[in-house]
Amino acid sequence: MDFALSDEQEMIVKTVRSFVENEIYPHEAEVERSGIVPPDVAASIKQKTLDLGFYACNFPEDVGGAGLNHLEFALVERELGRGSMALTHFFGRPQNILMACAGDQRERYLLPAMRGEKMDALAMTEPGAGSDIRGMSCSARREGGDWLLNGSKHFISGADHADFFIVFVATGEDNTPRGPKKRITTFLVDRGMAGFTVRPGYNSVSHRGYKNCILEFDECRLSDAQILGEVDGGFAVMNEWLYATRITVATMAVGRARRCFDYALNYAAERKQFGQKIGKFQGISFQIADMITEIDAADWLTLSAAWRLDQGLAANREIASAKLYASEMLARVTDATLQIYGGMGLMDDFPIERFWRDARVERIWDGTSEIQRHIISRDLLRPLGA
Repeated sequence: MDFALSDEQEMIVKTVRSFVENEIYPHEAEVERSGIVPPDVAASIKQKTLDLGFYACNFPEDVGGAGLNHLEFALVERELGRGSMALTHFFGRPQNILMACAGDQRERYLLPAMRGEKMDALAMTEPGAGSDIRGMSCSARREGGDWLLNGSKHFISGADHADFFIVFVATGEDNTPRGPKKRITTFLVDRGMAGFTVRPGYNSVSHRGYKNCILEFDECRLSDAQILGEVDGGFAVMNEWLYATRITVATMAVGRARRCFDYALNYAAERKQFGQKIGKFQGISFQIADMITEIDAADWLTLSAAWRLDQGLAANREIASAKLYASEMLARVTDATLQIYGGMGLMDDFPIERFWRDARVERIWDGTSEIQRHIISRDLLRPLGA
């Protein structure tokens, strides 16, 4: 097996890493302090990404994207993972579910998103339904040939900058042997529509400046033209386009872990205690060895899952394994780095405490660790009738 990256892939890694170091790192401390990305900084990052030709790099060339495959996009996300999510958000990776746009939707939503003229946000999570998509209460009913949408969503990332929203709502219910099962439809909802309000969400200790918002719908009227896919076909659209987004969490966790590891390694090689570098102590050196081993394992697990997608192979279990292992690896690496730094690791003079805080959410969003374990075990046991 050939694990080497091609010259083009090496260039992708080098280009994105350089971008993050030069365009993202310099603004991180201020965003962390204020919790806000200044509009001029956001606009600058977006424009420079467009100039590089990397905006919407996760989309095919025929719609204006860079045409990267899953493996190459994973490399991009891995390098972006080194930087603040609040800032790398403007590097511009629209939700690939927009490829389901048809007819006039392409001109209204897909192509403007490709060009950076509009930004999108994905809205699934509700106060009473996180990973349980079928448990959502936000619903739409037919009236006068249109749909009236009611309910709320929360923890909606990027909603503060979004021009339109990809919203999953219940549009019916079927009785099954296992009880009622809701039918889900996906709608494209523009900011500013009557009956639709976007308001600030909660203050999170992870990824300061990367806001979450609450969406409220009160008799918001939508036409059939705003349905993405088919009526009651939300799960079909989701399963075709969204499940691979878990790779994004895994790859960004690897990138962040590598940046954090660099701090740990350099500190262990420079810091002196009891007359020698602390890296000479087995208690530290063994932690360093364990950290890099876990990072490398998560990296290859993640790239392997992306490669399987490119080969047209089944990858649901492999993606779940990558998301599970990489997110939990990041927690261990950031915690070990903080321990190596000792008390200084908790001070905001260094970014270690930020890496530690930011790591916590990775085990929750895009499917909790428990959900990933369920996916993995189900994939293994179902063929055996268990």
